[in-house]
This record gives sequence, structure tokens and C-alpha cells, in this order.
Amino acid sequence: MAPSLQESSALLPSLSLYEKREELRRVLQSRQFAGSPKKTRFLEFVSELTFQGNAEKLNEYLIGVEVYGRGTEFDPQRDPIVRVQAHEIRRSLKKYYEEGGKQNALRIDLPPGHYVPVFNRTTIDAEEITPVPLASPPEDRSKSRSLLRNGLTVILAGACVVLAILFAVAVRQNGRKNPPQAPVSPLPDNLAWFWRPFLPPASAPLIVIPNHPILRAAHDGDSAQTIAHGHEIPKASLPEFRDTIHFRELKRFVFVPSLTDFTAVGEALGVVRLCEMFFKSGETCRVQPSRLVDFEQIKNGNAILLGGSQAWSGRVFLDVQGFHMQSGVILNNQPLPNERAVYKPEFDPVTNQLTRDYALILMLPNEKTENRVLLIYGIYTQGSQAAIEYLLDPNRMAELHKALLAISPDHKAVPPYFQALITTTVENSVPGNTSLVAVRGISN
Repeated sequence: MAPSLQESSALLPSLSLYEKREELRRVLQSRQFAGSPKKTRFLEFVSELTFQGNAEKLNEYLIGVEVYGRGTEFDPQRDPIVRVQAHEIRRSLKKYYEEGGKQNALRIDLPPGHYVPVFNRTTIDAEEITPVPLASPPEDRSKSRSLLRNGLTVILAGACVVLAILFAVAVRQNGRKNPPQAPVSPLPDNLAWFWRPFLPPASAPLIVIPNHPILRAAHDGDSAQTIAHGHEIPKASLPEFRDTIHFRELKRFVFVPSLTDFTAVGEALGVVRLCEMFFKSGETCRVQPSRLVDFEQIKNGNAILLGGSQAWSGRVFLDVQGFHMQSGVILNNQPLPNERAVYKPEFDPVTNQLTRDYALILMLPNEKTENRVLLIYGIYTQGSQAAIEYLLDPNRMAELHKALLAISPDHKAVPPYFQALITTTVENSVPGNTSLVAVRGISN
């Protein structure tokens, strides 16, 4: 007698996060979802929170605000958009697994009445499954060219980034094996008030750097399969790259997707600065890329999360009542006098170079009251770098301390949890003058 699906699943190894993400990718690229951005956004959002171990936060209100932009006044009882879309997603998933996905080894379900997706294996005999090739998106030269022009010039800083990351990792490893011999020097008071939760005798924080999704230039070291799924753009169409080694050495410009190759320059440099401060204070420095960190690791101690394009930034620790990042802008749902409802980066009208960026700093509680989660992320990497440098400057931190005292109930003690919005000028892709825009207290 053949085992049931439930019994079969129990006989197999547990699903890895990679397997789940691959199945989600296949579903979202199917014809049932590829032409429906709202359904895609819904399923991607609920899946990501589930991957992060934060499924208990999924509800109609959160989905309505985050996926459909309904605002903080959204009332699920009056507006059924989430329930209607969930029903449509269930129908689309059923249709997909009856057609293009019927031989998939995995299956995604969205049980009726729930918003947490369930990932299951469909068979115990892997040899009977026809491998599902990586789907290649439809060829669209004009869209690919526009995407590359707008977003990929930063890739050419990759070599510098790699060096910075390697240095940061080497510093971390050296800190583990050979603790610094220099005498411990206490932080000045203007810094200590902020960093004290992360310093001895507190546990060393886990610093998480983002892995940004990019299209990088393919090279001769890539496999034939990798190159086959790339997007070729004529060299003549990318004059911005003419003075780079890529332009001289690569015969063709074929760009391939990657989730592991790139960490932005600002975050990488910021890691080095943070580790220097921690070493001087007698603390160790632990650094991990975001793709190797799960939510359980974040909950188990102190954590510092850098960069705005990782899953931890503004999703797990969402605060729609205060400042929060969404779609590349910072929203302020309850602006006070002289504040804006939306903060957007600014660009030179002639050169289109970034001239102003914004960044958020969030000091939040963790599972244990003695632990903290610190988020530092800019709209662009320059904002992240500026925010880190701001937090390490005693003079600027005196300004933040004063602003937080002004919003505290007794004006004597800084709120333990808070948000700060800062802005920085940018010249030649380097952050310049940084200033504080606004602060908010956060209730536990």
C-alpha cells in the first residue's frame, strides 16, 4: 500500500529555504502570476515573512497596508480586498499545479481562511519528477537596457566592495582568534548612551550586511547554463562602462542574476567602522551576510541590521505609525509641523547623479528586554554609510540625544526605543553633510 502524501512528506528531509524560494520563483514566473503584479506582490510578501519565521504577524491589516497601500486607516471589515485577492491566488495556484507545475517536486498552498503559505513535497520518488529548468523571462531588450542604465552602474564598484568585505571579515576572524591587545578605551559619553546595550557585559551584536539582488556581468568563469539564462545588451548601448575593465576584457555584455555577489559600498565601509569601535570597547565583532541569517538568529541576542534591501529592513520590524521604507521612499504617515509625508532622494537635473539621500535609524526591543535590534538603512548605500558615520560621531550624537530628550515624557531620560530620520548630501557618490530631520519614540 502506497504511503499517503502526509506520510511521504514525513519520510523526506525537511525543505530548505533555497528549495522554497526556487518554487516561489517558478510560481511567480508562471503565466498565472507573471501578468498580475498585485497577486505576485501578495504571494511574495506572505512567503517572505514566512521564510523569516515571522508568519504570526500576517493578517489582513498588514497585507492591506503593505501590499495594497491602503494606509493606516485601513479597515478589513469594510474593505475586503485582501480576502478577495487571497481567493484569486488560491485559484491561480490550483490552475498552475494542474498545468505548467504539475510535475514540480514542491507545491505551494494558501489554506482557506489563512494567509500563511504552506510548502510541501508532492512525491517521495524524486526520480519520477521531470526536472523543472530555471525559467528565463521573456526577452525584452528595451526594458533590460533601461533597468541596467538606471540600476547597474554600482556593480562596477564590486571589486572595491569585495576588498572591503574581505577586510571586514578578516577583522572579524582576527577578533575571534586573537582579541585586540590594545587596552580597552571607554566610549565618550556622547556615544556611550546609544551603544551601551551592545557593549560588554552585553552579548556581542550580530552585524548583518545585505545581499542585494543584481544583474552582474557574466564572464568566462561562468557555466554555460548561467550564461544561457543571461540578458545580453550591446556594448555600444552602455557608454557608461566604456572606461571599465569589464568593457575592455569582455567580448559581450551578458548580465546574469545574482543574490550572493554584491554588498553595497556604504554598508561594507560601515562594517569596518563599527568593528573598529567595538574592538576599542573590548567587544568582539560578528558579521554575516543576510542570506545566511534567519530570524531565530536575530531573536537570540543583539543584532545590527544594515542596508535597506534585505528582508529584515522594514518588513520584520515594520512600524507603519512612524517612518518606514517602502518602494524606495521613506513614508511618514503622521507628519508633524515642518515634516513631509514622503521623503525621496534627489538628483542633479543635468547629470542625473544622486545629490541627496535619506536614511532611517531604528533602536528596537528584541525578544529579551536586555537585547536590542538596531536597523540602519538608507534609500541608497550612501544614506546607510552616512547614518553609520553619524552614529559614530560624538558631536552629532549629542544632537540626537538632545532631540530624543525633547520628546521623552520627563525630558530627563532618552526613550529606550526610537526612530531617527537623517539626510545627507551626496557628491560624486560619496556622502557629505549629514543632518537630523526628525525623531520618534517607539512603544515596546
